Amino acid sequence: MTTTLEVQKFDVKPLSEWKSVATELLGTQTRIVQGKSFYHRVIEAGSSGEPLILIHGVGGHAETYARNLHGLARAGFHVYAIDALYHGYSSKQPYVDDNRTEKQADALADLIEALGYKWAHIEGESMGGGITFLFGMKYPQMCGKLILNTGIGPINLKKTDFPQNPGGGNTLQELSQASIMTPTRETVRARMEWLVADPSRMTDEMVDIRLRLYADPEIYESIKRVYRVGQQWATANAVQRQYEEEEVQANFKPQALVFWTDKNPGQGPAYGEYVSNVIPGAKFYNMLDAAHWPQWEKPEEHDQVLIDFIRGK
Repeated sequence: MTTTLEVQKFDVKPLSEWKSVATELLGTQTRIVQGKSFYHRVIEAGSSGEPLILIHGVGGHAETYARNLHGLARAGFHVYAIDALYHGYSSKQPYVDDNRTEKQADALADLIEALGYKWAHIEGESMGGGITFLFGMKYPQMCGKLILNTGIGPINLKKTDFPQNPGGGNTLQELSQASIMTPTRETVRARMEWLVADPSRMTDEMVDIRLRLYADPEIYESIKRVYRVGQQWATANAVQRQYEEEEVQANFKPQALVFWTDKNPGQGPAYGEYVSNVIPGAKFYNMLDAAHWPQWEKPEEHDQVLIDFIRGK
């Protein structure tokens, strides 16, 4: 049976009142953290409290969470938005393909240790959700509460006939590969508008940030591998280890929240709700009028969902 998270009221300001990424990040610290096996770029807010790590989606970067760092820090968390392994200014090598998400989960463990923690709360968006799920399977002792935001791990679901939203199928693959093979304002904006329910919600600045990252030769070559240029994603993903529902129910130990949206491209909220029933004890939340970037589209609501879930309300 689905356990739906009930969220307290929150104040909301129009998206037009959110300032530039640089302005929103004033008062945060960007630094490189050297772990035993990898180095990690983090944007950090807060100086005390329980650690909360935020992981972006495929092809992305830490600025995905520019609108959330201060709000979550004010709630009492020590917050770290990160560049995932193979992305942004974090480690690019050694690159692996057939178990890439598991290697990214290993890198997350490396980061938590390097920051001096024994455990952390973690939210992963899209690809980050897959990393977070695998981290929960492999490193339960290092988990606080886990949030799977519009993305889950490699679970072989028994049910597959979920209602579909626009933007599914090969759309993301085509947009992603076009944006890296011909990185122009038009191709990158098309890729990034896929993330939001209304194209006007994607700012020119965020497009510029991604173009600037792709202008770095090392990042560019790494994202080409991440986007599996020249391969079909379905074929490449088939080599990933798939967990059966029974394995998840028997072995997934952390407390989890499946955070979905009504306009998520491809798999809609029925998919997220089903997954919340596969993960033992998981809660479910469905944000309305948002797509694949709820933390950017409705930052106050996103933050309150995390705060209430972590605090057990």
